[in-house]
Amino acid sequence: MADYDYDLFVIGAGSGGVRAARVSAAHGAKVAIAEEHKVGGTCVIRGCVPKKLLVYGAHFAEDFKDAKRFGWEVPEECGFDWPTLRDNVLAEVDRLNGLYINTLESHNVEIVHERATVAGPHEVKLASGKTVTAKYILVAVGAWPHKPEFPGVEHTISSNEVFHLEKFPKRVLIAGAGYIANEFAGIFNEFSCEVTLINRSSVILRQYDESIRDRLIQISMHKGIDFRFNCEIESIEKNEDGSLHVEMGGHSAMDVDIVLIATGRVPKTEGLGLENAGVELDDKRAIKVDEYSKTNIESIYAVGDVTDRVQLTPVAIREGQAFADTIFNDKPTTVDYSMIPSAVFSHPPLASVGMTEAEAKNTLGGVKVYTSDFRAMKNVLAGRDERALYKMVCDAATDKVVGLHMIGPDSAEILQAAAIAVKAGLTKADFDDVVALHPTMAEELVLLK
Repeated sequence: MADYDYDLFVIGAGSGGVRAARVSAAHGAKVAIAEEHKVGGTCVIRGCVPKKLLVYGAHFAEDFKDAKRFGWEVPEECGFDWPTLRDNVLAEVDRLNGLYINTLESHNVEIVHERATVAGPHEVKLASGKTVTAKYILVAVGAWPHKPEFPGVEHTISSNEVFHLEKFPKRVLIAGAGYIANEFAGIFNEFSCEVTLINRSSVILRQYDESIRDRLIQISMHKGIDFRFNCEIESIEKNEDGSLHVEMGGHSAMDVDIVLIATGRVPKTEGLGLENAGVELDDKRAIKVDEYSKTNIESIYAVGDVTDRVQLTPVAIREGQAFADTIFNDKPTTVDYSMIPSAVFSHPPLASVGMTEAEAKNTLGGVKVYTSDFRAMKNVLAGRDERALYKMVCDAATDKVVGLHMIGPDSAEILQAAAIAVKAGLTKADFDDVVALHPTMAEELVLLK
């Protein structure tokens, strides 16, 4: 057997790569992991974690208004200081980065703080010029924000840069209609920005149930977010005062302070050297892998967003765990991609698991749909005319719950537990048999009509 510098060399220290490295080392492998930025990846450094902290910060805008109805004396104008929130969030990111480093080091994983590329089936080249060898190479470099091409695109920012803004804008244009676009639309709006969201089609959050996404549009518009559909940016020019003049096809031009492009993320395979080992990519330049995350090259594997299977952090973590158990623990393990819960931390948040009503009708034919359209108790007393919507989709032939969708306060927190029941294949009758926990919003799940 050939001698290698490492049993495993991981390229990319995000959620999937870190889990794979740590567990592989725990199984006895000699492991190194390379990261050219901070350890933690998109989720921890420039994604879901700092974004969720901004969501928490933004929600105080509504909480302060509502508090008056609950007897609290709150000033009419509550000042907001963006640098304070920004710096505290970035400090938390640094803390988490340190924890990830400590976790790897405590498991005897060698951290290489530089860019690494594939040089061959068993070779990795470092930015310093050094080449190392490994019995297995795991690529876990994630994905990167996609930006369309148009004149002036260099004046735009992506979700990577939004956490580092020097000063907070007054007018924001967001291009896109996925979860990133809608989450930041809610954040900026709560911070009293004028927010315009444009999309090249007339559908937002395409993978979610139509009733839920329509409710989000309704609530968002009531909060003051302006939607422009069937609209694309044609060009951007910088004005003398530093603002941006945006020309849009089919819609009037507008001047804004920043333009955030949130039109999706693409696998970060460019310049990775995969061609040196003959690793196959698909038409979206994602790494093609089998059910065990193995590429067409026996010694090279890939997990996480770079494979473009399901771009979710918990999925990448499971893929990393499965890889480590398969290769270094003699326990072949695959990931079950069915019934994966997901959420959008908009204002209010929405969450979903399983099939939408349309998907169920196309797949099963006969379906039964149960809904609850209500105002949360807190919103009633606060005088906030904002309605939650819960929706359960069932197979008409078996009564089995095949989809659960909701929008309203704490919907993501509620859905996580409910997703267990859906994943387990429980029926509507099983939900009905549970005594309601009153008074809660979650009790609506066992009272659906």
